[in-house]
Amino acid sequence: LTYYTPEYETKDTDILAAFRVSPQPGVPPEEAGAAVAAESSTGTWTTVWTDGLTSLDRYKGRCYHIEPVPGEEEQYICYVAYPLDLFEEGSVTNMFTSIVGNVFGFKALRALRLEDLRIPPAYAKTFHGPPHGIQVERDKLNKYGRPLLGCTIKPKLGLSAKNYGRACYECLRGGLDFTKDDENVNSQPFMRWRDRFVFVAEAIYKAQAETGEIKGHYLNATAGTCEEMIKRAVFARELGVPIIMHDYLTGGFTANTSLSNYCRDNGLLLHIHRAMHAVIDRQ
Repeated sequence: LTYYTPEYETKDTDILAAFRVSPQPGVPPEEAGAAVAAESSTGTWTTVWTDGLTSLDRYKGRCYHIEPVPGEEEQYICYVAYPLDLFEEGSVTNMFTSIVGNVFGFKALRALRLEDLRIPPAYAKTFHGPPHGIQVERDKLNKYGRPLLGCTIKPKLGLSAKNYGRACYECLRGGLDFTKDDENVNSQPFMRWRDRFVFVAEAIYKAQAETGEIKGHYLNATAGTCEEMIKRAVFARELGVPIIMHDYLTGGFTANTSLSNYCRDNGLLLHIHRAMHAVIDRQ
């Protein structure tokens, strides 16, 4: 049980994970916790001679504490510490591939759930974060001293691009600061993305001319490929609209980082939609 090290003192730079573990019958919690730490870091299902070619004590994950879940039989919270060198800088994809990857299919476990995760500043600082913050959004929309007011266009699916743009115009002309695509508005047969972008841009400029205020619309650039997603973002920038959006969970962390970098370099605001989050975080 070299991956179960109750004497280990965590470091400020460690990534810490709390797993709810239900071991298979007959498997002690210490062995289950060690299996989680091993499978999500340097271990595998058997002993290999190449273990001697590296320093496992430096790179391995460590299950350093186990406590039973109150009121639940055969359920334990296993705390695992991962050294920072196990993860590529600025890559959510790589971090989750290790921590919530193959370990969830491990046969020694009856059930496994990631309950909590502590990401140290040393790793968080390798990520650029949002391309722009709320102050830049207020500057672009020239709105200060009050909440920003917007709405999502309904029905979310079924409108033609022209009627969709008409709905955006009526909302913006009526006083909203921005309107928004719903998460599943991409490029369906009844409303292709390019047509939607054009009619929405027309609605924005018409509402701006009539109200004297800067308006916006969250144009959903989510697509089936990264290349298509960036193409839609480029077209939005060429139209001069201030905001685009992305479904970052269904679209993927890598695609989201690429789009965020593009928006940062080209002065676009980026709205992130959390579609699919409940699949992950509901009990």
